[in-house]
Amino acid sequence: MESLTEQEIRAAFVNCTKGEAKRLSVPRDLADRPWDDLDFLGWRDAQAHDRAYLVTVLDGHPRAITLRSPAPASWHRRRGMCSICLTSHTGGVSLMVAPKAGKARQQGNSVGTYLCGDLACSLYVRGKKDAGVAARPQESLSLEEKIERTVANIAAFFAKVTA
Repeated sequence: MESLTEQEIRAAFVNCTKGEAKRLSVPRDLADRPWDDLDFLGWRDAQAHDRAYLVTVLDGHPRAITLRSPAPASWHRRRGMCSICLTSHTGGVSLMVAPKAGKARQQGNSVGTYLCGDLACSLYVRGKKDAGVAARPQESLSLEEKIERTVANIAAFFAKVTA
């Protein structure tokens, strides 16, 4: 993924208003992110722990969505699998819900998926971050194929949000 500026990220949000995008918390360490190893940029809001954000490039343009993590605290002790990168974590997977874009958002419609709580899917797929014992299933896919699957999964989630 190419590096993005704060302004590019704020302009990329598709499921919130421009005012909301202007007020949300963008990471200060954008220059220090491992952009070459990212299929998407994800972060949790430091001031509102139930909020998270994803940014990816689709059709050559950055697209971003806001998320909420409504899971109760008891879920944090259960083992779960991320729907994007297929990594299992004990206490590290959260249900993330995104308001749909456009008119559907105004009607209160949303779509959800299970994601790594730290939103570091790209790093888990590449083996740059360890999720623990038996976190990644044994597969015959190459690293490139795993990355392609992760990219396809995140694109499919974005498609549900914007549908």
